[in-house]
Amino acid sequence: MNHPNKRVAVGGIDCGSEQLFLISGPCVIETPDVMMRTAEKLKEVSEKLRIPLIFKSSFMKDNRSSLDYYLGPGLEEGLRILEQIKRDFGFPVLSDVHFPAQVAPAAEVLDVIQIPAYLCMQTTLVVEAAKTGRAINLKHGQFLAPDNMSKPVAKIEQCGNEQILLTERGYTFGYNDLVVDPRSFYHLRATGYPVIFDVTHAIRKYGIPSANPEGGARQFLPVLARAGVAAGVDGLFIETHPQPEQALCDAASQLCVYDLEAFLKPLLELHQVEVHYRNQ
Repeated sequence: MNHPNKRVAVGGIDCGSEQLFLISGPCVIETPDVMMRTAEKLKEVSEKLRIPLIFKSSFMKDNRSSLDYYLGPGLEEGLRILEQIKRDFGFPVLSDVHFPAQVAPAAEVLDVIQIPAYLCMQTTLVVEAAKTGRAINLKHGQFLAPDNMSKPVAKIEQCGNEQILLTERGYTFGYNDLVVDPRSFYHLRATGYPVIFDVTHAIRKYGIPSANPEGGARQFLPVLARAGVAAGVDGLFIETHPQPEQALCDAASQLCVYDLEAFLKPLLELHQVEVHYRNQ
């Protein structure tokens, strides 16, 4: 896969360089204890493996399938916690926005504003985020052919913002299942921007509560991650939690943060092989 011709600076991270980077953290912001335990371990792994890390957690999950499910702490409290993590651990931080009114306050804290997959074609939201000048992580909509991601990319560019990241998380195939087509990495790369592979969302099983062990297929995480790294993605998106089975969102698909180091080691070795091959 061709190297991106545009790089995106996020904190001190050069996204799109030959160094693989990681986006990681709990799916949704939970208790301060959960957040700090996760951040502490992520800091340790990032430094030990020398992999740059952007801390991710959502202050709000507006696409839960039931009103009974946890939606997150909300904008104000969520940004406060993310700001503390940014200050205490030195991580750049990323979270989702769902409505245009959330964008301005979010941009005061976030280094990366994420557009959720379901909302990637929402012009008002995308444009409002683009106008902040912050880096924008566009998640590939499950309903959209990957080459059509050039459309929301163009909307951001037309606002004068070229700080764009593109994240693949699978395409809806049949009923309640996601399939990652490796051709999507090629199409996303054709935009010229760095490409990220969201491995943990790619194993979610729609229609099954995320707390149900059958709501995710963790056995596919290693093979999917290896496929993405071998294809030449620039970054990995891996949601992590100290006790995934007790997580308040995506409990069946998040990776235990204490297993992250062992999970990443072979991927970093494979990435070095891919970089060597690319430079031949």
